[in-house]
Amino acid sequence: MAVLPITLYGDKILKKKAIRISKVDAKILTLINDMFDTMHNADGMGLAANQVGSHKSIFIFDLSSVKGFEKSKPMVFINPKIVEYSEETRILEEGCLSLPGVRAKVERPTGVKLLYQDIDLKDHMLEDDDLFARVIQHEYDHLQATFFTDRLDDEGKKMVKKLLLRIIARKVEIEYPVTDKGTM
Repeated sequence: MAVLPITLYGDKILKKKAIRISKVDAKILTLINDMFDTMHNADGMGLAANQVGSHKSIFIFDLSSVKGFEKSKPMVFINPKIVEYSEETRILEEGCLSLPGVRAKVERPTGVKLLYQDIDLKDHMLEDDDLFARVIQHEYDHLQATFFTDRLDDEGKKMVKKLLLRIIARKVEIEYPVTDKGTM
């Protein structure tokens, strides 16, 4: 198991849609374990494969460090697809390991229905709300080449623009390994 460098805003891989997985082999299992190590090392709640340089359609999360979710188990989602969103929405602040230092209020549906596969490529349907739904949507967005900042209104985008340019130039303090400028 290893801690991988996290791709940052401006890295090309984050603007490409993820590729569906047809076989889970030792390489994929190692990637998943490395993703958990990387996420925990950076004090994150979730991580998509493209955030560690892989085009694979995988995201993970572990909310056990969040108050009220201590009993939740780490989860792996392979080939996920959100098939339904709730009509009700909520605005909450979000951040992202690929956007260090950027935080903004984002409106998202409060609930989702997610079709995904586990590490045995068995199909599952998960219907959830609140924090689980928000993290699912955030990580799913990564696999669709979307950042939470893409969901901001014009004023919100204007507020984060300078910081995004600093991230692209790698002129921000980051306490975890990241990719070199322009490597992906």
